[in-house]
Amino acid sequence: MTRLPDGITLRDLTGMAEFRAAEALQRTVWGADDPADPGDLMMVIAQEGGLVAGAFRGAALLGYVFGFPTREPAVQHSHRLAVRPEARGIGLALALKWYQRSWCLARGITLVRWTYDPLRHANASLNIARLGARGATYCQDYYGPMEGINKGAPSDRLLVEWHLNAPHVAQLAAGHSKHATLHRRQDELHLTIPADFGAQLLADPAAALAERLRVRRFLVNSFGAGFDIRGYDAPNRTYLLARDRQGDN
Repeated sequence: MTRLPDGITLRDLTGMAEFRAAEALQRTVWGADDPADPGDLMMVIAQEGGLVAGAFRGAALLGYVFGFPTREPAVQHSHRLAVRPEARGIGLALALKWYQRSWCLARGITLVRWTYDPLRHANASLNIARLGARGATYCQDYYGPMEGINKGAPSDRLLVEWHLNAPHVAQLAAGHSKHATLHRRQDELHLTIPADFGAQLLADPAAALAERLRVRRFLVNSFGAGFDIRGYDAPNRTYLLARDRQGDN
C-alpha cells in the first residue's frame, strides 16, 4: 500500500460542496472545454451504490476516484481518476486505486473495468505496472472528437480489467512490486510508446496522429491474434503482450 504524507486522508465524498469540488477538479485536470461529470450526478450515483472517494488535506480535495455499478453485481466501472497538478508525485493516484480495491472487495465487487489512453505513459505505468490491470480490448475513437488535453487525435482507448483477487494484484497491493520482463520469445510481443504523447499532441499533431494509428494497428492486430497486455516496463515505456501457449490453462 502507498504511504501518504501526514495530514492527507482518503474517504468517500459527502455533501454537495465536495461533489462540486470534484466537478471543478475535472476542469482543472482535463481542461475547461472538456465536459465534466456534474456534481449532482456523482452524488446520486454514490447514493445508489457507486464510489466517489477523495484524497483530502483538511477540507481541500486533492484528488478523487469515481466508479459506478454495472449490469453485473460483482463488476464496477471506474470512470474517472484525477489528481490536482500541485499534488502529483506523492502517490495519491495509486492510493486512491488501492482505496477503491478495498471499498469494492468489502461490497463483494471483484472486478473493476476502465478505459485509458494507451499512449499516455503515466497512465500505463499506473494501470498496468503498479496496479496489475490487463487489457485485450481496443476501442477506436471511443468518445469521438474531444476537447481539452485530448483535442487533436482520435479518442482511442484501451479497456482494461482489474481482477481484485488475482494473486499478482494481491502481491502488488501488499507492496511487492512486480516488474515486466522482456524475453523476446515467440509468444511475447512488445510495444514502445512515446515519452510524452500529450506534449507531442501539442507540438506536432501530425506526428501524434501517426503514433495513434501505429499503436492502433499493433494492438488491434495483436489482440486479434490472441495476445493481451500482461505488463508494462515503465523505464523503457514498453508494453509486454503475451498469449497462453497451446495446452496452457
